[in-house]
Amino acid sequence: MKFEFSAGGVVFQKKGNQTLVLVAQHSGHHGWGFPKGLIGDTNKSESKEETALREVKEETGIIGEIIHTLSPQTYWYAWEGEKNKKTVYFFVMRFVSGDTTQHDFEMENVEWIDSNDVENRLTFKTDKAVWEEAKEYIFTQNA
Repeated sequence: MKFEFSAGGVVFQKKGNQTLVLVAQHSGHHGWGFPKGLIGDTNKSESKEETALREVKEETGIIGEIIHTLSPQTYWYAWEGEKNKKTVYFFVMRFVSGDTTQHDFEMENVEWIDSNDVENRLTFKTDKAVWEEAKEYIFTQNA
């Protein structure tokens, strides 16, 4: 059994009365979700927060600012016959700058979508749970 730890972000921006949320489609499994990646894969001393900011930028071309920590999500998956337990630390991020056309090869599509459409776009149960918690913060804290 292998244990993995990742970090990622739910990035949003306000445009008038509309709240837009950043989602990405993985180029391998084609599922839609929030950007995330392995902690310490490029820098062993990287924090969860640093990983989340780096992964959002790499995978989407967007620079975010962390404004809230969400509950960690843990799930199991199998890869090459091995069972893996993965914990992902997510953060709510406010959009700072960037361009979604500057995403890396891991994502085939990156889009800003209306907050009302996020749940239907997400592929995985874990991302939907992250969104439930994130939207509560975004809309009740006047983020």
